[in-house]
Amino acid sequence: MADTATIYHNPRCSKSRAALEYLEQTSLHVIKIEYLKHPPDKQTLLEILNELQLKPRQLMRQGDATYKQLDLKNESLSDDQLVDTMVAHPILIERPIVRFQGEAVIGRPLDKVIDLVDE
Repeated sequence: MADTATIYHNPRCSKSRAALEYLEQTSLHVIKIEYLKHPPDKQTLLEILNELQLKPRQLMRQGDATYKQLDLKNESLSDDQLVDTMVAHPILIERPIVRFQGEAVIGRPLDKVIDLVDE
């Protein structure tokens, strides 16, 4: 079986659609997860953060209305609280995220996805 890439995808996002289209043109087996319908659980999100080498706030869509409504810019919030908030409100998670062979990228720009799967 071909190598597998997983994409956390939002079909309403043009960047996410472009990343999925690219992946589907490769020889990879692609697992597509519409993360707004099927959000990652806390453990999975922690694994993704580790693969991305990011802190939770760096994975959040800080311009999103939910981010502002929940006052997530509050620096007193712990990483654990931020992860729990992303699990509860997956709209806050940057997109698309592509995981491949123990690494991950946020697929903006598309070149990051290309570099990840073409190494």
